[in-house]
Amino acid sequence: MTPDFLVTHSGGFHADELLSSVVLSRLFPKARIVRSRAPEWITPGADRIIYDVGGAYDAAAQVFDHHQRGAPLRGDGQPYSSFGLVWKHYGRDYLAALSLPQAHIEALHASFDANFVLPIDLMDNGALSPSIAGPLARLTLPSLLETLKPVFDEKDPEAENGSFHAALAIARSFVEARIAQSAAKLRAEALVHQAIVDTGEGRILELPTGMPFRPAIIKAGANHLLFVVHPRDKDWCLTTIRRADEGFEVRADLPAAWAGLTDRDLEAACGVEGASFCHNGRFIAAARTREAALAMAELAVREAVSNGAS
Repeated sequence: MTPDFLVTHSGGFHADELLSSVVLSRLFPKARIVRSRAPEWITPGADRIIYDVGGAYDAAAQVFDHHQRGAPLRGDGQPYSSFGLVWKHYGRDYLAALSLPQAHIEALHASFDANFVLPIDLMDNGALSPSIAGPLARLTLPSLLETLKPVFDEKDPEAENGSFHAALAIARSFVEARIAQSAAKLRAEALVHQAIVDTGEGRILELPTGMPFRPAIIKAGANHLLFVVHPRDKDWCLTTIRRADEGFEVRADLPAAWAGLTDRDLEAACGVEGASFCHNGRFIAAARTREAALAMAELAVREAVSNGAS
């Protein structure tokens, strides 16, 4: 049955019920969000979904709270927040509602759960502190969403609800953008895989456009690749390949002699007409034509191999 109401608690809001509201309001756009702790609202009924309040976790009754004794845990013992519970039960339908390919839904559901939902669950339950982010602690998504709460001496009785809905719109943007990025990576994977096949044992991977490439390279075990070339707006881009998801170490740097040079200076340094830019960090360069970008890539491969790149 389609609910008429999406019920969560009143008072100060947090990331977990905001993000739960993102999912549920997409699936049930005609349902009204009710923020209340009144018994008549947080009592289960066929016309409502209750989350982050209600004192129970009962999917059949459409109640998804995690504050009670015996609150639900994941299979590995980590705690759920309301967001994790809502994602568990409604996440796949939410992804389908975003018109994502059915073949990608399971992978996206699991990836988003592990990389986005779980950290929210842990922070909401006090199992993970924002302080681990160091100086960026106040810039984590849960912290930023909470800055949208009314200040303590706000007198407008509607301020909390107004702030909640303003924060909901922002939270929705982050969720949908993150999922769109993840979906794009899956689409890119097929294109990159085909380009790897076409490249064979070559060291330079040419792609039809800029796209996420490292996951597909790792998945394919294409350890021989050193550089990637692709068109970019009106020029062509030459990039390195990072060794790990974190950090900046790459399989091979661009030549040191190119660092920080542009246009004629770079053309003189590398001997390639059309070379236009090399970042001082030597991880990206640009050229005005495909031929120039590929020529620069060949020079970069030659130097990298001579310096011991495998």
